Amino acid sequence: MHTHVLETERLILRPLTTDDAEAEFVWLSDPVVNRYMPYNLYTNVADVVKWLETAVAAEDELHFGFVRKSDGLLIGAGSIGPKGRHAPDVWEFGYNLRRDAWNQGYATEATRAMIDLAHRTYGIRVFTASHAIANPASGRVMEKCGLHFDHFGEYSRFDGSETFPAKFWKIVMEE
Repeated sequence: MHTHVLETERLILRPLTTDDAEAEFVWLSDPVVNRYMPYNLYTNVADVVKWLETAVAAEDELHFGFVRKSDGLLIGAGSIGPKGRHAPDVWEFGYNLRRDAWNQGYATEATRAMIDLAHRTYGIRVFTASHAIANPASGRVMEKCGLHFDHFGEYSRFDGSETFPAKFWKIVMEE
């Protein structure tokens, strides 16, 4: 588990814990939020706890809870880490917010902070991300974070039940 705590203008990004399960269940169980996510819809808090136990223990990926400073509410979560064994110097990121926090710039603010941490602390220069073509709001977050369209492709839910046409994005930062 990492110990990084990041502060932005409106958010505190801190490590997730299993104590966050009920707050995360708000968006993990929302079918509108889940529409283009790779995970299946969560139907109970116990499954969120199991997922958090895995996420908290991950050594190769930094998982953050996004806490809104104005009211202390956990409004979302995200992660950043190596894309895989074959590309350890390329990191990818993702994020997820409760629906009532959408379209307010929180995802961009949090993502910029995660990218900055990875670049400054770990020396990472190449970042990638993807989103379903049918979810252009995520593409706008990626653009605002400095990524550029790289290619079209697709991704599937973890269980293979659905595949989404997708746009893939990339940025190579200065040293």
